[in-house]
Amino acid sequence: MPAVREGRRGAVPAPGEGGLVAWAEGSRRRRAGGAVRGGLRFVFYGRVSTEDWQDPVTSRARQREQAGALIRGHGVIVAEFFDAGQSRTVAWGRRPEAAALVAQLADPGRGWDAIVIGEYERAFSGSQYAAMAPLFEHYSVQLWMPEAGTLGTIVTILSNSRYTGRQVWNRQRTDRDLADPADVSLGHKSVQRWNLPDGWVISRQRAHPALVSEADFIAAQDISAVRGPAPGSGLAAPSPRRYLLAGLLVCGGFGRRMESAWSNGKPAYRCRHGHTTASTRHPDRPRNTHVREDRILPHLPALHLQLTEPATPQRRRRTRRGLDTRHQVGAEDVISYLRERRITLTYAPASGALSAGTAGAAQAITLTGS
Repeated sequence: MPAVREGRRGAVPAPGEGGLVAWAEGSRRRRAGGAVRGGLRFVFYGRVSTEDWQDPVTSRARQREQAGALIRGHGVIVAEFFDAGQSRTVAWGRRPEAAALVAQLADPGRGWDAIVIGEYERAFSGSQYAAMAPLFEHYSVQLWMPEAGTLGTIVTILSNSRYTGRQVWNRQRTDRDLADPADVSLGHKSVQRWNLPDGWVISRQRAHPALVSEADFIAAQDISAVRGPAPGSGLAAPSPRRYLLAGLLVCGGFGRRMESAWSNGKPAYRCRHGHTTASTRHPDRPRNTHVREDRILPHLPALHLQLTEPATPQRRRRTRRGLDTRHQVGAEDVISYLRERRITLTYAPASGALSAGTAGAAQAITLTGS
């Protein structure tokens, strides 16, 4: 039994005994479901959003097929819950079908043993998995997914000491800062800031099953520690990353919005659906999509011209290399035009074509350059 000392909220292991407490004080400078005889009874959960530009019927069929392939030989799907028209950012409790599924967890006669999901991102966004996992654990419900979770979810778990199973207090404090330093008459505002780990109060006993070991949590903090100039050093902080096309690009291979990604010091966009999947990659599945922002920006004025003027002989004579010398506008003006009219750009990796769909017809250009 390790030695203990009295903390501000109960006894905690003494310094030097290892684990989360020792790491915190030195910072001044799955439980899987039990085996089941025979096949498991699965409930399938899926979701589609109106923002995905996908038909709910075909999306549901695809997700169900992927879920079925995952559990083949392990059990059968006996029930379905599918949310249509719900954003992935909406919590489970506010999605009608997901909420109905959760309501059945506490019922011992619910008629199923595990949940299967065809696509991870259809079920979870941000820290939602980390929030839901303890609930599934509590009711001994297995969760099967072809993808173990996006990197963002893993980062969320590894950055929160709560998921080591211990209760931690005093991680944050509330400071009072001037609302506007240039006008003190506006008074103060409350600002939450993180305390250093040496000031945390950590429970002696685990409050719930751990999702991550204390050793892995500590190692993750060392890896993710802020690099670069310390506050007050006088050195300039790195410039913030800027993505001009964030939210505007759709992958022509999967029909999904492409995510922003910093690549070799430049903004870029990618579609990596399935990159964390544990299942074998289907030979017919398109490869991951990646395109740099600087390949797209020079072509936006030409695309804008196609969207705003009819293709007349006069316009073709005025156009040289796809750009109208009289009506050339800047890339940022075109981006504002697209956002105001909610026009998305679809990038086809196979052909290198960039198209913009409107109420009339889609206009397309082919990107050049490496």
